[in-house]
Amino acid sequence: MYLSTEKKQEIFKEHGKGPEDTGSPEGQIALFSYRISHLTEHLKKNRKDFSTQLALQKLVGKRRAQLDYLMKTDIERYRAIIKKLGLRR
Repeated sequence: MYLSTEKKQEIFKEHGKGPEDTGSPEGQIALFSYRISHLTEHLKKNRKDFSTQLALQKLVGKRRAQLDYLMKTDIERYRAIIKKLGLRR
């Protein structure tokens, strides 16, 4: 599988408060971004995989909702995660 437990813990450790902090918005946004990039690469090779396309659209929506929440509650954390992940130009 493309996303092992170790990789998840590494993502949460790098972007969250620790490897066990799976609920922070920063950790969830980072995990969604990793999964989105993986699915995007898959769709470049498999153009007619519509179930993956639907899953990708749902993930993008979930990430957008988390980003909106973070922007509403703490703009500095929002700016930090955007800069760290490189989501904006």
